[in-house]
Amino acid sequence: MIKRKSAMRREATKNMRAGDGVIVNDHILEKDEMQTNCRLFTRMTIEPGASIGYHAHAEEEDIYYILSGIATVCDNGETRTLYPGEVIFTGDGDSHSIANKGEVPVELIDVILTYATPAK
Repeated sequence: MIKRKSAMRREATKNMRAGDGVIVNDHILEKDEMQTNCRLFTRMTIEPGASIGYHAHAEEEDIYYILSGIATVCDNGETRTLYPGEVIFTGDGDSHSIANKGEVPVELIDVILTYATPAK
């Protein structure tokens, strides 16, 4: 399967997980296009001043891989700064948030993998 950028669904979400501003997701692949336990595979853009609020993950893992910009993340209550090429992995039962406190957009790849057995 080949999917052109023009075929990728763009979704803008305001105040995601009680965060600030608008988060834009360009869905690289949709859940029903994959045959694995991946429920989300997007290129996310977080504009300056925007954030995703602190939240937990249950029976899934969330991975943010920073492509550009500088992100402020909270990883299980500990605040850290992430730069391009760095990653935050949030496992089952863990919590996290992400914010853009800089002056340029933060772009990242977001992948959420579930522990559920995929439908055949």
